[in-house]
Amino acid sequence: MMFRRGLILFLPRLAGLLVVACCSVSIVYMLACTPRGDNQQLALPRVHSPTAKEGYEAILQEREEQHRNYIISLKKQIAQLKAELQGRSKQLKNVQGQHPDPSATQPDHSNPEKAQANLLAFLRSQIDKAEVHSGVKLSTEYAAVPFESFTLQKVYQLETGLTRHPEEKPVRKDKRDELVEVIELAAGSLNSPAGDGNAKHRLYTASDFVEGIYRTEKDKGTLYELTFKGDSKHQFKKIVLFRPFGPVMKVKNENVNVADTLINVIVPLAKRASKFRQFMQNFREMGIQQDGRIHLTVVYFGKEQMNEVKSILENTSKSANFKNFTFIHLNEEFSRGKGLDVGARFWKGNNVVLFFCDVDIYFTAEFLNSCRLNTQPGKKVFYPVLFSQYNPSIIYGHHDSIPSLEQQLVIKKETGFWRDFGFGMTCQYRSDFINIGGFDLDIKGWGGEDVHLYRKYLHSNLIVIRTPVRSLFHLWHEKQCLDELTPEQYKMCMQSKAMNEASHGQLGMLVFKQEIETHLQRQKLSSKKT
Repeated sequence: MMFRRGLILFLPRLAGLLVVACCSVSIVYMLACTPRGDNQQLALPRVHSPTAKEGYEAILQEREEQHRNYIISLKKQIAQLKAELQGRSKQLKNVQGQHPDPSATQPDHSNPEKAQANLLAFLRSQIDKAEVHSGVKLSTEYAAVPFESFTLQKVYQLETGLTRHPEEKPVRKDKRDELVEVIELAAGSLNSPAGDGNAKHRLYTASDFVEGIYRTEKDKGTLYELTFKGDSKHQFKKIVLFRPFGPVMKVKNENVNVADTLINVIVPLAKRASKFRQFMQNFREMGIQQDGRIHLTVVYFGKEQMNEVKSILENTSKSANFKNFTFIHLNEEFSRGKGLDVGARFWKGNNVVLFFCDVDIYFTAEFLNSCRLNTQPGKKVFYPVLFSQYNPSIIYGHHDSIPSLEQQLVIKKETGFWRDFGFGMTCQYRSDFINIGGFDLDIKGWGGEDVHLYRKYLHSNLIVIRTPVRSLFHLWHEKQCLDELTPEQYKMCMQSKAMNEASHGQLGMLVFKQEIETHLQRQKLSSKKT
């Protein structure tokens, strides 16, 4: 509104300026063309003088020259006024482009042409707002948006994602298609130069592409700068492209009521009674006391420590007046996939949200609602990325004591990492799990079954919600990789074990511990000598 008021006040002033200028030009013209007074008139030659004719011709030529000069001067002034008017108009358009009316970019079905024009104007304004033609002042180095570079075969990236590769062939189809499209568009632009359509030009192809860089400003668009080979060794062609992001559009507005949405937490288990006791403390506080819309299914393998686990479960049931639990015993070798599959199929009630969980997981009541909000039967499954805790004895080794568990659950680079390679903790409706075919029961022991199920969902038409969550933690525990695992499973287990211990810097301090101690001793000796 402030911008529109300023525009309304500015336009009348501009019009008034033009009127005053035109009046001034008219007055000058009248003064120039009006005959001068008697005292200022040139002396006329006598009628019978032999030079009378030449004198009149000279006077007329002088007057004509004066008028011609005044006309040239007026034309210059008019041209200057026109240039100033065009400049002001351009400034107005730029201001309008930088501050488009958001309502004007929304689709107007009653006037499609106007809606299209508004959308094009908005997209053009995105280029002006982005860091394309000139730089933008930034407060710190952390505010800079870095470029990523690419060739025909590889992308060189700072954000390595799940693969952890600093350079790779684009694995994600959207990124691969994006860069192929940009290279083809740039080559097509080079092959369609402006000017003479009949002139012969070099035909550029993707093989002429040397390298490119690109970066995305999330609220504006993606900038691409591509370099192609030129006509000689030291000549290049550079193409700059910009993919503007359109205006935000409302897709859906709905109320979601999760008051009656029950979650069945399924935990496969063998031994580990002490960990199960810790898990039940978390389950009682968050699941029973704070949430209350929850069921627990424990699938236990073998007989060792089984009575202790059942005792923990029964004591929690009595003390918290909690009856919504199921205990299933399988007298066979532990298989996580088998336990989760059996627990999911054992349920006989209405369609329910399944939360596949482990005993070394800590969750909050907030996470349980995230589980409900991000699942929808026949539509969506939820694969949260949890925060995995480092070894507390390494993290807090220099402290007098290790803090309580609740104090340890802080999301910082020194305390843990996003476990983006893990797909074991997941929420989905039971109907979707059954329809997708459940787990591969041929997989035994640790690892592999969760990735297999995840890929099934990726190959389906269901939407997979994959996002980091701040309310789900993997608690550190010493990991043992058994000899019975297959080579692939053993490799996965050892990689997970290495990542679980500490950050790169903390592990480095352990590796160079002897060097650090030697350095400190030398410092002490040198200080004593001085």
